[in-house]
Amino acid sequence: MADDPAKIRPYRSADLDDLYRICLQTAAEGQDATALFSDPMLPGHVFAAPYGIFEPSLAWVAEDSAGVAGYVLGALDTRAFEETLERDWWPALRAKYPEPAQVTAAVSELELFTLQAIHQPFRTDPALVSRYQSHLHIDLLPRLQGRGFGRRLIETLLAALRVGGSSGVHLHVGRGNQRAVEFYRHVGLTELPAVGGARVFVMQFAEQTPLK
Repeated sequence: MADDPAKIRPYRSADLDDLYRICLQTAAEGQDATALFSDPMLPGHVFAAPYGIFEPSLAWVAEDSAGVAGYVLGALDTRAFEETLERDWWPALRAKYPEPAQVTAAVSELELFTLQAIHQPFRTDPALVSRYQSHLHIDLLPRLQGRGFGRRLIETLLAALRVGGSSGVHLHVGRGNQRAVEFYRHVGLTELPAVGGARVFVMQFAEQTPLK
């Protein structure tokens, strides 16, 4: 409810299950993806939990009387973060989950995409990272949407990234998630020319050589 008191606070390790839950409930381009995964942990393994585990100081949650209902997660140095996951996160998941080509059961395209992300993780374009070295993920459940919590979460993370010396931040958003696109524009991020299957939004913190 709109009058339900809510707050934004730093992430705590006890919030990890909430990251998994919210990630699942927003994984279908902002919509609930519970019915699209045979294992409800899968989207959180890829898009949420690693941030709480490896960069907890750049994670905040939005919480109301019913519990945690949103988060913003960031990585200060995208390239270093990707290397950390390759060393300390993906190997155990690869041993647990099959590659998409090995899946024989009928599963959703979204599940296959997530399995692919475990076995062949996305590597950010070096040209993008050279100017916008940090990246973020943000998700809010419907009960907190449209109440200013998304903007407050983003502003909290952006301030921390600036203090950390980041040159800028980027994020990828699915082409079908128009609500997210409008939100990112509203909070001051700029969309780059389209490349590949996702839209890219950025914000620069320091003067850099223009991205080619």
